[in-house]
Amino acid sequence: MKKIGAITVGQSPRVDLIPEIQPILGDSVEIIQAGALDGLSKGEIAKFVPRPGENVLVSRLTDGTSATFGESYILPRLQLCIDDLEQQGVSLILFLCTGEFPAEFHSNVPLIFPDHILKGLIPAIGVKNLSVIIPTKAQEEQMPGKWKDCCDSLHVTSVSPYGDPLAVFAAAKEIPADTDLILLDCIGYTIEMKERIQALTQKPVLLSRTLVARVIRELV
Repeated sequence: MKKIGAITVGQSPRVDLIPEIQPILGDSVEIIQAGALDGLSKGEIAKFVPRPGENVLVSRLTDGTSATFGESYILPRLQLCIDDLEQQGVSLILFLCTGEFPAEFHSNVPLIFPDHILKGLIPAIGVKNLSVIIPTKAQEEQMPGKWKDCCDSLHVTSVSPYGDPLAVFAAAKEIPADTDLILLDCIGYTIEMKERIQALTQKPVLLSRTLVARVIRELV
């Protein structure tokens, strides 16, 4: 079997996510997981309060709840995850997060960032009016800078994928009628959420987790 690494910025294993992407990757691929917050208590994670101006991240913990934290706190821990996965013989490493990360990691295998894939795809398909659904209002001020080169106009809705799914479906009602594409800009949104939002809005919906899984499938 071919080994690939998967790093969550939260805690592993991602029992909510891996079962949805494993069928896309196929039976010949083994996914080895690591998490930037592995081994930390909720109290320790609560100290990772985002600093002014830094990227805010949201991810799942092993108990099924979620945490919001500043990116800077986990960058060294992400490098440790990369080192550990390399030691286990993975051929590439997928980041299970659509956030933006600095290009400062060292790796001997390819690092696949969903953010880069999305930023390449959306302009390529000619999106003018983009609607983005994100996990928390704390990320809203990051969105214009993130997507400014990918569309003419941007609408942002925030609702966590780790809470009540009905809240996600209700948020879909805020999507403007002239939207060309809806992007679920968090790896935590599920296939069911995508399908329900697409049915409710009658708009094309990009689901980050399955999109990047299909890219990985091409690579392996």
